[in-house]
Amino acid sequence: MRHRSTAVPSLRARGLLPAAAALALLAAALLPVAAGGAPPGASRSAAPGPSGNAAPGPSGSAAPTLLGSAASPDPVRFHVPAANPAALAQYRDLTASGDTRTAAGLLAMVRAPHAVWLGDSTPAEVERTARATVEAAAREGTVPVLVLYNAPGRDCSQYSAGGAGTDAAYTDWTDAVARGIGAHRALVVLEPDSLALLPSDCGQDDSSGTRTAARYAAVRHAVDVLEPLAGTAVYLDAGNPGWHAVETVVPRLVKAGVDRATGFTVNVSHYHSDADSAWYATLVSGCLAHVARAGEATDCPERSWTRAEATTWLGEHALGPAADRAHFVTDTSRAGRGPWTPKPGAHADPQEWCNPPGRGLGPRPTAETGDPLHDAKLWIKTPGESDGHCLRGTAGPEDPERGTVDPKAGDWFPAQALELVRLAEPAIMPPASSGQVRGREYS
Repeated sequence: MRHRSTAVPSLRARGLLPAAAALALLAAALLPVAAGGAPPGASRSAAPGPSGNAAPGPSGSAAPTLLGSAASPDPVRFHVPAANPAALAQYRDLTASGDTRTAAGLLAMVRAPHAVWLGDSTPAEVERTARATVEAAAREGTVPVLVLYNAPGRDCSQYSAGGAGTDAAYTDWTDAVARGIGAHRALVVLEPDSLALLPSDCGQDDSSGTRTAARYAAVRHAVDVLEPLAGTAVYLDAGNPGWHAVETVVPRLVKAGVDRATGFTVNVSHYHSDADSAWYATLVSGCLAHVARAGEATDCPERSWTRAEATTWLGEHALGPAADRAHFVTDTSRAGRGPWTPKPGAHADPQEWCNPPGRGLGPRPTAETGDPLHDAKLWIKTPGESDGHCLRGTAGPEDPERGTVDPKAGDWFPAQALELVRLAEPAIMPPASSGQVRGREYS
C-alpha cells in the first residue's frame, strides 16, 4: 500500500493567501463537503426506517448510529484534515503563473474530505493524534475517517514497509487508538492490505503459518476494542476488484472477525471505478451472508459471472435484511478514469497500481450512495500523494512510463496531482471562460 505520511496533522485553520481569496471562495462553492444520506451505523441491529435512518426500537427511542442519534435530520459531513503543505505550494505556483482554473481545481481537491492516516507512532503519540482529530471533528459536527496502518510487517515490507515491531506492541497501539477516540464519532478503515496481503502471500511466514495467524489475531483484537466504542464503525480490508477472487477474500474476512465489525473496505489506494468496486463489494457481502449460514465460499458468484446470474444467486442465497449484513465503503479518490491498462510488453513489471498516468479524481466523498449496503464513498488515499518509486521492472531510478523519478510513497507528486484534477470525473475544475488562462489539457 502506498500512502501519505502518518505524521500528526495540524488542526489549525487552513487559511489561504489574501490574494487567493476569490479562488478560495470559488473552490468552496465547488466543494460538496456536506454529503447527505444515512450514516454508516455503529450497529447493524436496527433496520432502516423510511427516511434512511435506523428505525426506533421497541421503546420508541431512536437507535444509536455513527452520528449519535438516528433522529437527527442532519446529513453526514466528513472531516477535512489539513492539506499537504506541498499541495498549497503548488496551488500558489499555479495562481502566480495565471493558471487560475487549474489552481481552483487543485484547491477544491485538497479541501475535500479525506482520511487521516495513523501509523509509525508510539501509543502515546497515536492516542494524542486520534483524540485531537476526533475532537476537532466533533467541534465541526463532522465525522473523521481514520486509517489505521501500523500492522507488523505491513505491505510485506515493500514500498510502505513499517508498522509496529511486535504483535504485543501493535495491541498496545490499537488500545491507545481506542482510548483516543473514546465516545466520539469515527469511521475506522482498519489496516489496508492486512488481509489482502498476508505474510503467507509474500513468503514471510514459517511452515506453521505463525505470522499469518498473528495477523488475524491482531486484526480481531483491533475490531474488538474499536467497534464497541459508542460512535465508531470499523471496516476491514477486502483488497480491490482486480486482486482476490470473492471465494478467496471472504474466508479471510471471516477469520479476521468481520462479523463483529460494521463491514469492509474496497479499492483503498487503487484506481478501479466505483461501479466495479461497489459490485465486487456487493458480491463479497452476499457471499459473507451465505457463509454465515454454513454455505461454502466456493459456491459464491465471481466478477466473471454475468450480472443476471450473480443477481439471481444473491436473491436465492444472500438472504436477510441489509441491516444484518456486512456493509462496505469504497475509496473513490482516484477512481475517475478506472485502472490503467499499460501497452502489452511495454514493461517487465507494469505495476498498474503505482502512479499510473492519465488517472482522474473520482466521485466526491458522500454517505449518500443509494445502496443500503454501501455506507460511503470516501477519499481514503490522499489524492496527489505518490504511490512510491515506480520502476516497472527496471533498475531505475526513473519511472520508465513517466520519464521522471517518482516521489517516495506519501510525498506530494505535482504531476500526478495535475492529472487527477484535470481528468476528474465528475469534473472538479470550474468551467473554462474566454478570459481565463487555461492550463495544459490532457486527453
